[in-house]
Amino acid sequence: MRERHEERSVKQASRLSARLIYAVIRHDGDEELNRPLTSLVWSGLAAGILISLSVIAQASLHARLPDESWRILVESLGYSAGFMVVIFGRMQLFTENTITTVLPVVAERSLTCLLKMLRLWAIVLASNILGCAIASGFLSIPHVIPDEMTDSLLAVARHATDGDMGQNFYRAMPAGIIIAAVVWIMPAAQGSSFLVILAMTWLLAASGSAHVVAGSVEAGLLVWSGHMSLTEAISRFFFPVLAGNVAGGTAVFTLLTWGQVKNEVIGEHDEADDES
Repeated sequence: MRERHEERSVKQASRLSARLIYAVIRHDGDEELNRPLTSLVWSGLAAGILISLSVIAQASLHARLPDESWRILVESLGYSAGFMVVIFGRMQLFTENTITTVLPVVAERSLTCLLKMLRLWAIVLASNILGCAIASGFLSIPHVIPDEMTDSLLAVARHATDGDMGQNFYRAMPAGIIIAAVVWIMPAAQGSSFLVILAMTWLLAASGSAHVVAGSVEAGLLVWSGHMSLTEAISRFFFPVLAGNVAGGTAVFTLLTWGQVKNEVIGEHDEADDES
């Protein structure tokens, strides 16, 4: 009895290995790839709308803090609000899928799996952006947000969407890596999930990185208010940031994490084939 108790304590205290983390995320990815269209659309739409809480929370802090150099460090804590709701609510956020659904494709290397991933990416991204457009349009209606906070909302939006195409691409890469890192860490975080999301999304905002979904709410606010044209929002912000997020989350983080478990995973498959 005592030995069983000690063994259980060791298992609970030990960290998950990289292979086990991979297995958890790979399992989630397989499930996501096979979810029905309707579920993906509604989940992605909800994520696009609720990610606007990040912008609202950040603007609320911005409006109430003195105009000092350290203000960005405090107001960036508000950026975590929408991500908390979306991630804990298990809603479809495009940048999470740059690792979750890519691992099955990298492992299987089949055209069928690749097409499933591209289908999911297209549906989730379109649903996220539609949700962002709805949220930013609603926030632009007079008196929805207190008048004294409107300037802060637009100031936060301008800061998040500032930069030319090249700058937006490069500052979007760290955001892709950060969100992919959150997905990778979460299975091992256990009771620390809240702090993991808080710290990583704070880092995303405080470092000036660009996130295509949350940033689309901010770009939408500028478009609805007449401070940015739709063409400029799409060409200067949306497409470069989308490319940067995908490059950071997929080409950098996912391939690096796959590299550290590749031999173990392939070894397991080879052993299973030998036994059969």
